[in-house]
Amino acid sequence: MGRPKASLPFGPETMLEHVVGTLLEVVAPIVVVAAREQQLPPLPADVLIARDEHEALGPLAGLAAGLAALPEDVEAAYVSSCDVPFLRPAFVGRIIDRLGDRELAIPRDGKFHHPLAAVYRKSLLPRVRRLLADERLRPLFLVEESNSAIVEVDELRDVDPELESLRNLNTPEEYAAALERAGFGVDSE
Repeated sequence: MGRPKASLPFGPETMLEHVVGTLLEVVAPIVVVAAREQQLPPLPADVLIARDEHEALGPLAGLAAGLAALPEDVEAAYVSSCDVPFLRPAFVGRIIDRLGDRELAIPRDGKFHHPLAAVYRKSLLPRVRRLLADERLRPLFLVEESNSAIVEVDELRDVDPELESLRNLNTPEEYAAALERAGFGVDSE
């Protein structure tokens, strides 16, 4: 993208502020995981900030930091990236509902799993740390080693017909299209 996605303007707020606001409609508390030196845009005072314990180890390292930062009374967390501007609260609620008594609930589209649109129990933290220590960094390893609820994307279309909650922004063109679709106009920076 050429610059930090969390700080990208999205209307009157940043992309991270927008995603946090959407998630606050469904879940609390919110934990934002950031790199050690990463600057974050202003967030509500009750948002917890966790710093990634490991540099450049990907989503599992972020998951470990986020799960470790959860308050003691929280059993599970919905995990999202910061660049999903059309995330729908009903989508998040559906994934949470699918968790049941499982360790995690994750959407799957064909053979592709969406680890940054999933719910994880805090009890998975030791397993995540073991995978990191063993340098088994792919989130699919956690899915395969856990009592996982696989949620086929067709089960989500009634709450998100175009599955926009799964669409993140990876290029300047995708970002510009999202701004235009949201009615904000293209960012000039």
